[in-house]
Amino acid sequence: QVQLVESGGGLVQAGGSLRLSCEASGSIVSINAMGWYRQAPGKQRDLVAGITSGGNTNYADSVKGRFTISRDNAKNSVSLLMNSLKPEDTAVYYCFADVLRSDPWGYHTPRRAWGLGSQVTVSS
Repeated sequence: QVQLVESGGGLVQAGGSLRLSCEASGSIVSINAMGWYRQAPGKQRDLVAGITSGGNTNYADSVKGRFTISRDNAKNSVSLLMNSLKPEDTAVYYCFADVLRSDPWGYHTPRRAWGLGSQVTVSS
């Protein structure tokens, strides 16, 4: 089993900042990409930012220049610093990790693990 535990999020005024953090634990052999998706009410879940184990990053156009993703490979954790927040950033943010996990029979299988989601609300 692989678990992702998120922290951070909350309510902030437009122009403010928040930090989301996520730590993976469990039967993990290695982790490739980690990052965040978000889903606003009535909309699909979209990629916000991702980072590989080598540090390569990608961002949604709507957050470039405002959000910064970082990662601590030793701790299997990822963080998202969100600056200059806008009301349209309001959504539930989901952490993900593309892991290679070890099962009870010793096989290594890839899977994408998800966190439970953190609410981010930006008031105007």
